[in-house]
Parts: sequence; C-alpha cells; structure tokens
Amino acid sequence: MKSYYKISLVFVALAAILVTGCGKNNVVSTNASNNASTSEGTVQSEQKLKVVTSFYPMYEFSKQVAGDHAEVVVLVPTGTEPHDWEPSAKDMALVSDADIFVYNGIVEEWADKALESASNDKRIVVEASHGIDLMEGEAHDHGDGEEAHEHEEGEVHADEEAHDHEEGEVHTHEEAHEHEHILDPHVWLSPVLAQKQVTAILDAFVKADPANEEDYRKNAEAYIAQLQQLDEEFEAGLKDIKSKEFVTQHAAFGYLAKEYGLTQVAIAGLSPEEEPSPDKMVDIVKFAKEHNVTTIFFETLADPKVADTIAKEMGVRTDVLNPIEGLTKDETDEQMDYISVMKKNLEGLIIALNG
Repeated sequence: MKSYYKISLVFVALAAILVTGCGKNNVVSTNASNNASTSEGTVQSEQKLKVVTSFYPMYEFSKQVAGDHAEVVVLVPTGTEPHDWEPSAKDMALVSDADIFVYNGIVEEWADKALESASNDKRIVVEASHGIDLMEGEAHDHGDGEEAHEHEEGEVHADEEAHDHEEGEVHTHEEAHEHEHILDPHVWLSPVLAQKQVTAILDAFVKADPANEEDYRKNAEAYIAQLQQLDEEFEAGLKDIKSKEFVTQHAAFGYLAKEYGLTQVAIAGLSPEEEPSPDKMVDIVKFAKEHNVTTIFFETLADPKVADTIAKEMGVRTDVLNPIEGLTKDETDEQMDYISVMKKNLEGLIIALNG
C-alpha cells in the first residue's frame, strides 16, 4: 500500500474518533453475518441520506433506488479504471460520514481497511455481490507449464487446441501453469445478477430510512423492470447467432457469457492491465482464426494496443465491449448510463457473432 494512503487512513481514523467517540466501530451490514437492528441505521425522513458508492455501476444502481431521497456520490471519478484506484483522505472522509456505503466486492481491495479506519457505528454497508454465486477467474504467473487442463468452474485452458465450454472462458496455457485462483467480480455485467444487486441496495435504503420505504420499493421495481427488459433483449438478440465465441481484451464478461451461452476468450486476465505473454498471443490468434472470429473487442478505460496488435495480425476489425467499470467523459456528456451502454454492448456482440 502506498505511504500516502497509510497516512490518510491514520488521519481519518483520528478524525472519526473525535466525531464518534472512543467506542468500538460497529458497522451495520446487509450481510446475514452482521444483521444489526433497523433503528441503528435510521435517519430522519426529512433529511436526505448520504450515500457513498465505490464505482460507477454501484452509483447507478443506488441512484435509481434513491430517487429524491438521497445524495448519492461515487468515489472513483469519471474516466478512471477502478481496479488499481485508491481513496484519498477526502474520499475517506466521505466514507466516514456516509449513512450508506455501497460497494461491489473484490474490485475494491481497499474497502475493508477503509471501512475499519473510517469508522461509523450507524453506517450501513452494502456488499452488493454478497450472496451471489461467484465464478472463479485466474491471475496467471508466467511459468513454464505446457499441459492443458479443464477448470472445474468453466474456464478452459489450451496449449495446441482450445476446447469449447458452456461458460465460455478460454485460456491458453503454454506460458502459464502456475496460477492464483481468484473470484470474478464482474457480476453487474449480467442483467439478471444486476437485479440481485439492486435488491441488496434496496434493502439497505429501507433499513436506513423506513419512512420512505414505499418510494424506494417503487423506484427499485421500476428499474428492475428495465433490467428484466434488457435481459429479454439479450436473450432474443443472441439466440440465433452464427458463432458463440468472442475475443475480448479483459476477462470481464464471464457472467454475461454464462447467462447467454457464449464463450469468452480473454487476452488478459481479470485486471485489464495484465499483459499476455507472446506465446499466449500466438495461441489467441490461432484460436480466433480456427473459429472465424471477425472482431477483437477492447474497452474504453484501458490501453487497446494488445487488441489492436492481434486484430492487425489477423486482418480483422476491433470494436468496444464495455465492462462499464466507469464512464468516459464523452459517455457522460452523451448522458449514457448502464442500460444504454449494455444495449450498445449487445449491438456489438450481435454484429461480431454474425460476421
């Protein structure tokens, strides 16, 4: 952890002690393991809730539930990739003062220590992926292993040949046999799982502000209906496509692939900053040629040079498949949101998989 981050944690912890007293921090959570009474999170109905969210999808889902009853802010700024982001002292102060803090889980490696340091015994904490059956992803250490093996969670590894799998993650394996198993956090990219996250956020709003429960429930129901319609559009659009395999720069689309029977072939791992080895790039090119892949997908908040290199090697096009980890300034200016970006993703997939 960077030294300035450690210093900011110390100062915020001291400030929190002065504000809340020397009592032990008792963060209220929507998780079953930490189920404090409703009254601890209750605020006066005439006051707006202070809701702090980690990054864009959590902000959008929270804002949709909140309506006019809360001030919702997001910590990771527009145009910033959230995987390696760390909070400043100002961000920590916002977390400390929040009535509700919403984060996805796994993406925000800083969250647990931040919540512990920026203590607030009345704050409700929502880990929006809690209770969802998470898939395993892999962060590779580049070793000398040459064997191929099939992963129990649906990721397929190959040296000379990549095998199809129902969940759709294919990994080449000539350069990497040793690997660390980690969980894939990108649940928000499944419209079905996004509905579960909205429901978890709704529960926190009702706990914090029961006087406005009816409004929160109406807001959540209206947004979940939009997510259900989005799911139906994905189902219809991807039902009769010619190909099931797509190549993407970042292994963010495992849940989406599983939901709609596709196969994700990722150039990098769960972090978009991960660099593939030359051997892996060769294998990706081979797989793409064998499966007549017409498009290499990249994303808006990461460097597209690897995707561009593979596309040029194959003579195919590139296109954006957006993991919606944050909006760019242009997307914000165009008033795009989670729903509109997901519809754009669907259009790109339909074109690529029918090419």
